[in-house]
Amino acid sequence: MKTSMLLFSCVLSMTAAASWAAVPLPGPEPFAAGHKPVLHGRHWAAITGKPLGAMAGARMFERGGNAVDAACAMLGVVCTMYDGVSWGGETQALIYNPETKKVVGINALGVAPTGATPEFFKEKKLKHPPSEGPLAAVTPGNPGGLMVMLAEFGKLSLKDVLEPAMQMAEGYPIEAELVRSIENGKEKIKKWPYSKKIFLTHLGEAHEAPRVGEIWPQTDLLNTLRKLVETEAQALKAGKSRKEAILAAYDRFYKGDVAEEFCRGSQEQGGLHTTSDLANWRVKIEEPVKTTYKGIDVYKLTHWTQGPALLQALNILENIDLQAMTYNSARYIHTIYQAMNLAFADRDFYYGDTAFPPEEPIRGLLSKEYAKERLKLIDSKKNNPDIRPGNPYPFEGKENPFAHLLKNWSTARTNWAEIKTEKQQAQFDADFRAGTTSIQAADKSGWAISITPSGGWQPACVAGNTGIGMSQRMQSFVVYEAENPFNVVAPGKRPRVTLTPSLALKNDRPFLCFSVQGGDTQDQNLLQFFLNIVEFGMHVQEACEAANITSYQMRSSFGEHAAQPGRVALNEEVPSWVRRELTRMGYKLDFAKKTSGPITAIYFDQEHGTFWGGASNHGEDYGIAW
Repeated sequence: MKTSMLLFSCVLSMTAAASWAAVPLPGPEPFAAGHKPVLHGRHWAAITGKPLGAMAGARMFERGGNAVDAACAMLGVVCTMYDGVSWGGETQALIYNPETKKVVGINALGVAPTGATPEFFKEKKLKHPPSEGPLAAVTPGNPGGLMVMLAEFGKLSLKDVLEPAMQMAEGYPIEAELVRSIENGKEKIKKWPYSKKIFLTHLGEAHEAPRVGEIWPQTDLLNTLRKLVETEAQALKAGKSRKEAILAAYDRFYKGDVAEEFCRGSQEQGGLHTTSDLANWRVKIEEPVKTTYKGIDVYKLTHWTQGPALLQALNILENIDLQAMTYNSARYIHTIYQAMNLAFADRDFYYGDTAFPPEEPIRGLLSKEYAKERLKLIDSKKNNPDIRPGNPYPFEGKENPFAHLLKNWSTARTNWAEIKTEKQQAQFDADFRAGTTSIQAADKSGWAISITPSGGWQPACVAGNTGIGMSQRMQSFVVYEAENPFNVVAPGKRPRVTLTPSLALKNDRPFLCFSVQGGDTQDQNLLQFFLNIVEFGMHVQEACEAANITSYQMRSSFGEHAAQPGRVALNEEVPSWVRRELTRMGYKLDFAKKTSGPITAIYFDQEHGTFWGGASNHGEDYGIAW
């Protein structure tokens, strides 16, 4: 059965379950097999946003590396390919360590540079930091994240892991997706001299981007990566350990000549980065947060990401019989939509950098009792277009210091009326889903890792002669406290990001690792993916391809941070009776052929000790297992 029939078959099979039970019927299983096959593996699995990236992971496994080595190699390749991410972007990861039997978080998100204050942006008449160019860039996080993960948890050398990315920087046959994004962004790229030199290989012609299949070199980036490998080699020759040698390369990037050129190139183009900004930045190894849903422990990075919003939504939904509603019925879609909006309203007001005051009320936000209070706000008959943040402080035994700000806080005030033209609507949609790729890897020794790297997507401003595209993550800050007192921009501070890897354990062993690209849609898709498996019995590939919904009622983390209350995106196969019911509930509907994500995931078959890999058919995501 084709994926286009998936949603219809799921609804039909659930609603007709009673009659089917009495009459045995031939034919397919209730859930279609999907366009792509499951990736079955006994020894390892490697999945990411590009086929060449997955191949890099496979090569590390073949060299004797573990899942972290493979993930780091995949990260290097997707950064080099600008797969919604470049080397100047940021890395977020969750790693299951079989030696300690613990899940650890990797926080390799850059920080706002010196001079990035609310007053600076207010003087420029900006409501938020800009969405592109040097002033949009936090400090680079991907190089540091890769090297720290490799040093702490990998087995191979930096030279081994960077080899695929370096080979690609020498020149690789560029794919159509990147060509399109360069060509579409070429007018902005022309503003930045180092970007223009790299990306517009046919400057002055009608089509100025590289041609599809053309060998596209990145000489400056190759030189930067060579410097890191050379530094590692020199440290090893001097008697340093493997870990010390990798961290010597880390220091060269953040404290040596690479940092100096990065900052020079940023400042030349109007950026604020200083060498002390890079030198003082550190990758953080953190304890993640979790909730338990029907015996499954679900882990997310804490509230400097949007990850806990998924946990909050699960806490709300575990009080509801979702199976009885049937998959993607009007009642189910309405319930999921309302639960997500309740969780995301809290995200939009209470989440921010844990290292900066005020302290976020994360214990209250993740309280099961708080979730029951939020559940009371769901009207089963209609959408509430003005869902607001709750008050989690009493669930920590505290008074809310920002109650006065909540009185005037409303997503309903940033609505459809602000969208005047089709071009503005297209920009809103692009912003809402901005950036990101995903990486999953696992091996037979028990290592499992989920990563969502992002930042530096096209059009990317390259920092000097480093070949490194800078992040656009500053735009996720706010400038005014009334919008979110925990996420006001400040030098040295991390913005609250949408990037959100996921790990789930069952019986204290890995059960799922999963993530997705797509800005503010990420934890929406991941929530539905998880429920597809746990509540509706889909296998991992079916769940990766299954039809999801998207709410646009929360505030975007990009651009003007606008919202569109009541708007919901549905798969075009949604039946007419479901559409009519949702319209009666107050929803504004739009449709797409594919609404799966795209999600990448690994399911751990605990009974047989094998891996089931999934990658949706939404984009170019690809995996290899053995």
